[in-house]
Amino acid sequence: MHRRHKAGSTKRWRARLTVLATVIVSGCTVGPEFQRPDWASPASWFSPAATPAKPAAKSTLIQPVAEPVDPNWWGSFGDPILIALVRRVAAENMDVQIAALRLEQSRAQLGSVRAAEFPRFGANTSYNRQKSSDEGQFSLNPNSLGANGAQGNAAGATRRKLGEFDVFQFGLDASWEIDLWGGVKRAVESAAASLEAANESRRSVLLSAMAEVARDYILLRGVQTQLTIARDNIRVARQSLALTKQRAAGGLTTDLDVANASVQLSNTLAQIPRLEQQEAALMNALALLLGQPPHSLRAELATARAVPPVPPKVPVGVPAELARRRPDIRQAEARLHAETAAIGVAIAEFYPSIRLGGSFGLQSLSIGQLFGLSARQYAAGGGITIPLFEGGRLRANLELHEARQQEAAIEYQRAILNAWHEVDNALNAFRAEQVRREALIQATAESKRALGLAQDRYGQGVADFLTVLDAQRNQLSTQLQLADSTTTVSANLIGLYKALGGGWEADLPDTGAPSAAPKAFPKPVVLDLPPLTPSADKKPPAR
Repeated sequence: MHRRHKAGSTKRWRARLTVLATVIVSGCTVGPEFQRPDWASPASWFSPAATPAKPAAKSTLIQPVAEPVDPNWWGSFGDPILIALVRRVAAENMDVQIAALRLEQSRAQLGSVRAAEFPRFGANTSYNRQKSSDEGQFSLNPNSLGANGAQGNAAGATRRKLGEFDVFQFGLDASWEIDLWGGVKRAVESAAASLEAANESRRSVLLSAMAEVARDYILLRGVQTQLTIARDNIRVARQSLALTKQRAAGGLTTDLDVANASVQLSNTLAQIPRLEQQEAALMNALALLLGQPPHSLRAELATARAVPPVPPKVPVGVPAELARRRPDIRQAEARLHAETAAIGVAIAEFYPSIRLGGSFGLQSLSIGQLFGLSARQYAAGGGITIPLFEGGRLRANLELHEARQQEAAIEYQRAILNAWHEVDNALNAFRAEQVRREALIQATAESKRALGLAQDRYGQGVADFLTVLDAQRNQLSTQLQLADSTTTVSANLIGLYKALGGGWEADLPDTGAPSAAPKAFPKPVVLDLPPLTPSADKKPPAR
């Protein structure tokens, strides 16, 4: 009967210990839970399109359509050199490489923080040759060991000198701080969110670098087009100069016409050095973006090509997809998550911490006796640390992280608002420049016709040379403006694609960040940020 009672009592104690161990291991998690912020998106981002005062009979304006954004948008320009340059960005751009290394740093930081979830084990071994002082603490003991290892004489006997001795030791130790309040869990959560933010930062850097390469390439082709126009006008100016010299020699005009024709030629020639300098600077800019030395791309870019035209259809998606696509918004959300989790880490410091530890080792004055049973030594136990007074450090640390969370929340709101503005401005710029280009197309055609008429009338002697000069200036000006506008239309489309956040998906896929963005975003509602302070039942005591 006694044995049954004892067995039942043992089972009950085992059950209690099991429950207690489960509670200790599982613990609780203090601090606010992160909630993905909902955001309200406009029903449409298509503002009324600008129209010219006198629209052309046949408009060539390209209107954006609400279709999915092509992640390989640079391919829509149909320029193989542009496509090749953009595809090199992910591997060769130094900013992207730096962002990738920062991602690796964040991944290593996560591994370091996650190690706190597990017990620590260590091993140690040592050998020491020692000698204690003859006049030290052992000299007070009349039975101190002598030089030969024997005990000393009685109290009145002469004290012997202490000799040298060896100490051999080998041991194992283990320690584990129980995550009773979830501080380690929150630290891992914060580090994982920081890793996700670093991943989104890398994507944002890649998107910016690809857009910059495409933009500089477009500008380069635009400058080369202007160079071609200027050189063509130089040929026209030389023909006019030759004509005026011929007429002046025949007495049909004065040297004034010759001087004016010479001035026009010199002014046109003066356009060349400036445009050539811009051409060289843009080639070097592209080389720098691809991590190459100056002039390394001249062989493949020196041959002039037309500005890549915009595609006939420009898909821009719908507003509800913007926050999922833009890396900077996703990065701001990850930072908000990290700061929210950091509050839980700060709160956990207010509560007691429990550490378990143990060690087992062997120690002997002789190597031959080191592995004997009598040489063993061990210890096991635990300790609890209770923060009683920290001089306000814990409270200040908590307030610091709460303020950082509020800052991250505002930065998230600003990132979304900035995205709407960038897209709207890019759409307006793309439409307005198309309208300007249509007007310049008409102006260029008329200026060419006017120059032909002026040259004919001057050759017939019914018009003075000033009419020809004005026509030449107008033609050069309108042609250069048209080339600039054509370049700007394509460059503005690149700016629109950058604002829409497309492009990083193709050349830099997700590398397995912990908290990947959901495939379907929640239904847009009014922005509701997570609580900026812990709930009332989880507030720490004042310390």
